[in-house]
Amino acid sequence: MLAYHEQIPEVTLALVREAARRIAPIARRTPVMTSAGFDAEAGVRAAFKCENFQRGGAFKVRGASNLVFSIPKADLARGVIAFSSGNHAQGTALAARFVGTKATIVMPADAPRSKLEATRGMGAAVVTYNRATENREEIADRLLRESGATMVPPFDHPLIIAGQGTTALELLEETPDLDALIAPVGGGGLLSGCATAAKGVNPKIRVFGAEPELANDTYLSFRAGRIVTIPSQDTIADGLRSPHPGELTFSIVQRLVEDIILVSEDEIKAAMKYLLARLKILVEPSGAAAAAAVLFRKLPAGIGSVGVVISGGNVDLEALAEYL
Repeated sequence: MLAYHEQIPEVTLALVREAARRIAPIARRTPVMTSAGFDAEAGVRAAFKCENFQRGGAFKVRGASNLVFSIPKADLARGVIAFSSGNHAQGTALAARFVGTKATIVMPADAPRSKLEATRGMGAAVVTYNRATENREEIADRLLRESGATMVPPFDHPLIIAGQGTTALELLEETPDLDALIAPVGGGGLLSGCATAAKGVNPKIRVFGAEPELANDTYLSFRAGRIVTIPSQDTIADGLRSPHPGELTFSIVQRLVEDIILVSEDEIKAAMKYLLARLKILVEPSGAAAAAAVLFRKLPAGIGSVGVVISGGNVDLEALAEYL
């Protein structure tokens, strides 16, 4: 159940700009950081778009608020429902609280404890499920039928995608002369939105996605030319564990993204450690995937400067100690 999908047939730069105006009351304009040491290690000038400083600790509030703020008041009174491993949960809870409606979030029982607690702390009701034996979409659909609420999907919706695209829009307003942009990819909302914004502003910019080797559904789909579903994924990048890309997001990725780059678990950990030690920023594993691809020189030759989306910073401290 994708609310209002039929009213907005195409994700465009204009839709991203409209989203930027709509979400301005809630979404922070996050900083862009650089590091001479990182540039020397990576062999390319990197500009980090730090969504770990965003409200809720990740970019997800951008897309969630863009959709929630678009729901008619009569429908909004019945609340919103979302399913998420954590960051989209918090983004939806924040947006719902901002407009004064209730949020119910379906989350895996093994989601990071910090994300479960933060979502509840923002006033949302959390319904947990077993990731291995239960289907989150089926649970969310049942809750929708019972409540009459509006679904706020994690990625495959034009308003969600446009909201996430405001990340790249801000980045290019601050650093307009980038040769390339790279963002992590799970379901594809962030990557497809950023690709739409970046290519709309600068058609010559090269766009890449970064994905864990252990959750390579978009990588496989990109090469097969069709959506490929993979079994349960055991990557530390919990925000990138989608079993397959979305239909809408994948169609945009196919059209605008040059390649999907895979990174290992050790490379993700190394990037997290580097960003913490050298840039003094805390980044979750999913948020470090794009930086890992750049740090380990996986971009193709001929790129002098790249925008790197740091998608979030929500990580359990106990897990962080293990990673580092």
